[in-house]
Order: sequence, then structure tokens, then C-alpha cells
Amino acid sequence: MRLDHVSFAAGPDGLQATAERLGGLLGRDFVDGGVHPRFGTRNMILPLTKGTYLEVVEVLDHPASDKAPFGQAVRARSALGGGWLGWVVAVDDLAPIEQRLGREAVKGNRHLPDGTELLWKQIGVNGLIADPQLPFFIQWDSQGMHPSQDADGEYSLDCLEIAGDPGRVSEWLGETVEAPLEDVKVEWVAPNGTPGVVAAQFLTPQGLVRI
Repeated sequence: MRLDHVSFAAGPDGLQATAERLGGLLGRDFVDGGVHPRFGTRNMILPLTKGTYLEVVEVLDHPASDKAPFGQAVRARSALGGGWLGWVVAVDDLAPIEQRLGREAVKGNRHLPDGTELLWKQIGVNGLIADPQLPFFIQWDSQGMHPSQDADGEYSLDCLEIAGDPGRVSEWLGETVEAPLEDVKVEWVAPNGTPGVVAAQFLTPQGLVRI
């Protein structure tokens, strides 16, 4: 289990403008990540070191976005003006988590601009919707392909600021929260309103950037 990515929902100005705004702060352009047809969403990504990436995601005017929990979550966050949606941990095998949560993971896919298809399974988005401090889980099935593969080593996630209870998150993960975040510092703050990701700090060639 490890930190896979952090997800930021597009604001009212849309995916492209949100990605350009964040990219301007970080000093690096996002790349087109493609459409998630099963979820009714699409994203742009910024590959980071240590097998992680930053995702900006928006909901599409598509029936899947009304049915899929991930589409529902993105729509709800964007309706509030956009911002941090959540964080995601990757595992090698979702079966134990499926058993613990009492339901099966759902399949996901998206095509990169070069035609490459990324495949994965995910579970736990309903937990994120109910309690935004909780991550959801992902298992990649793309034969070694991962959105972080084009990272150049200059950009990394240094710290996540999460409003919430580390004990509650550890219970959800089935192990201490420090384990999947061993390469990233976490600052836990008492929720002042809705729990969840408050900010992320990135190491860039220009220095530390907090978003």
C-alpha cells in the first residue's frame, strides 16, 4: 500500500483553466490524461516522483457521471467551487479490501492521447463521499504503465495537510496511516467544517509551493 495520487476537482472555469492555474503556480504544465468513460469524468495530470501524480478532474455531461460514485463525488466538489477532492492509495491486491468493505471493486480505464489504455480497479469512493478525509483504493492493471512514468524528478509531493482523525483513517486503511504515506509528511489539523485534504505542498525547482 502506498500513496498513488491526489485529486483536485475543477472549478467553475473548467478543467483546462483549473489545470493552467495550478500549473502556473507550480511552474509546470499539466498533460492530458484522457476520459474515464465508466465514471463520466476526464482529467489532466502532473507526474511526480516516487510513483505519485497530481490529478485535476472534471465531470462530463454524461449519464455515467450520474451513476458512478466517482462522477458524483467530482460533480459535488466542483459544484462547491472546486478544490481538493481526496487522496488515493495503491495496493497490489484489492481482494482483502473488497472482503472488508463487503462489495466488489469497479473497473476503470482511460485512453492516453497516444492511444495507450490505462486499466485499473478502484473501491472506496463511497467512503470518500461520506467522510472526505478517507482515501479510496486503486489497483493498477496496466502491465507496469502508470501516470507517474513520465516524471522528470524535479517535482514531488512533500506534504499533505489533512483535516481529520488519523485514528479513523488508519482504521479505514486497515493499517497505520503512516505506512502508505511514508515518503510524504502529513500534517493533521482539527476539522473546521468538512474534513478532508486542506492543502498539498510540492517541492519544485522554484522552491516549496503550497496549494
